[in-house]
Amino acid sequence: MERLAISTDRAPAAIGPYSQAIVAGGFVFCSGTAGIDPVTGEIPPGIAEQTRLALDNLGAILAAAGASMDTLVKTTIFYRHVADFATINEIYAGYMPDPPPARSAPSGVELPRGLLISIEAIAALA
Repeated sequence: MERLAISTDRAPAAIGPYSQAIVAGGFVFCSGTAGIDPVTGEIPPGIAEQTRLALDNLGAILAAAGASMDTLVKTTIFYRHVADFATINEIYAGYMPDPPPARSAPSGVELPRGLLISIEAIAALA
């Protein structure tokens, strides 16, 4: 099976031994994508800002792979504080197609660099 690594400067660079995404078997497998500004490397304060930025970054990675939010089939949202769920959910809903993808959302996750959220995803190639 062929695997193709995806990388775009429109999303934060990988900070370890992983790819932003891998295309294989007609799907795009996106690594956890955080709310980091891809230009400055800054992490904005607050869950709302980080959620929007994480979703924008995810969209950029999907586009680089030839997919989009409309072709998402599964997401996993890792986030720190369960009290932030309503805010995350409201913002997330605005980015998702109808019907929305399958989703898991574990809370209480300690993320590096003080991040509050990270979103991984699987999308079908259009």
